Amino acid sequence: MATVLQTVPLGTGPWPTVDPFLFCVHHLDTYPAGDGCFRPSASLAGRDLGSDFSGRDGWSMYHGRTVPGFPQHPHRGFETITVTRRGLIDHADSLGAAARYGNGDVQWMTAGSGIVHAEMFPLLDTDATNTGDFFQLWMNLPAVHKMADPHFSMFWDGEMPVITDTGASITVVAGELAGASALPPPPASWAARPDSDVAIWHVALTPGAECDLPPARSGQTMRVLYLVAGSARLDRAPLDGPTAAVLEPRRAVTVTAGPAGAEVLVLQGRPIGEPVARYGPFVMNDRAGIEQAFRDYQRTGFGGWPWPADDPVHGSAPSRFARRADGRLETPAG
Repeated sequence: MATVLQTVPLGTGPWPTVDPFLFCVHHLDTYPAGDGCFRPSASLAGRDLGSDFSGRDGWSMYHGRTVPGFPQHPHRGFETITVTRRGLIDHADSLGAAARYGNGDVQWMTAGSGIVHAEMFPLLDTDATNTGDFFQLWMNLPAVHKMADPHFSMFWDGEMPVITDTGASITVVAGELAGASALPPPPASWAARPDSDVAIWHVALTPGAECDLPPARSGQTMRVLYLVAGSARLDRAPLDGPTAAVLEPRRAVTVTAGPAGAEVLVLQGRPIGEPVARYGPFVMNDRAGIEQAFRDYQRTGFGGWPWPADDPVHGSAPSRFARRADGRLETPAG
């Protein structure tokens, strides 16, 4: 029984995923110094502002026109999971909630019945480059929870379990590994079901270091390993350069880093196994559900937009926080 069932080279756009995951992208931008108003100090001439995914000079503005990021846009029917490594993200939403997070934090947002949010990347450092480095995942919701109340959870860096061994550091964002259990996912998430076998593991390995991934709990589980940087060997199978590897879930696998080390993201879960209808920011089970989502958004705006700008930024202080719609304030421990 082979350990690696399939490999796919990774490009700069969204990476291939399998049910229950819908989308996975790695954003890595080396922004220039900020101009004091959270914008790049460099010229924006020649960029397709509003839709700049060029990677020109090592960074993109995405849908931002002054500050990089994604101004207000709607979602329904799935979840976004943002796993940060470096840089800050400013969240604002149609419920009136706000957050500034990054540098190892994770935001897990259930769009459910509908939410509008913005994700902006403020460039706070005016004397040096501002690196943004994060993964954004979309995970489907089963039909029974597609119209759940919107919700987001903040997993602050230092609160998530991290498994360390000789040369290995594994952050357990979801699921269990080596006796470490992740923080609870949002209540309507597919990951909240004990039988879903959902796991999200971020693995950093120094040169020659190893980590062992046990068999999945269910033979129906799908497991994909993304080699983000460096090189690695999966048992005897070599991977070199950014690659997605679909793994046999019933087999344990040893990941061994190559001479430059390795960075790995592992996504796994038992498929939801329902029809998927997807159009832009909405993911439902059929075309009728998509059409209803558009009608509802046009009629209600999913609660409207309570912010004075489409791309709100939360000031110049680097402190991370989450402020709920009811005014409750959360900050990282310490």
